Amino acid sequence: MSDDTLASRTEAVRDRYRSTLGAVPGGVEERLRLAQEFGRLSTEEAIAALRHIVLTDNALGARVQQLVHFGQLLALGRAHPARIHAQGALHAGAGIADLIGVAETALITAGVPAYALGTEIIAELLPPADGDEAV
Repeated sequence: MSDDTLASRTEAVRDRYRSTLGAVPGGVEERLRLAQEFGRLSTEEAIAALRHIVLTDNALGARVQQLVHFGQLLALGRAHPARIHAQGALHAGAGIADLIGVAETALITAGVPAYALGTEIIAELLPPADGDEAV
């Protein structure tokens, strides 16, 4: 396979992540690097295709899908992917109030640790308040 074909296939995978999340997560970039190096790009293409189908051909729509992902990841205590999907939810049209609602729901279903993680992630998405200084 030519380098151009490999590069265009890899970029197509990246585009799928950009369309749902607004960016390509670092972990995906690492997986793509390994896939290219060891001839396993078809695995990453299959994962991206499945994610695309589940996220875009779904009655919930992109905004709700990202909010569901955020909530499920809070309940699992998965901070890094929860951050990715919180940003993905904003990219898909959710607001901070929506994220807070999900964190509050996680409080009921998964307890204070899930809620605390959610509020920590949401706070990171807010602009600094006037008078706040970097520590």
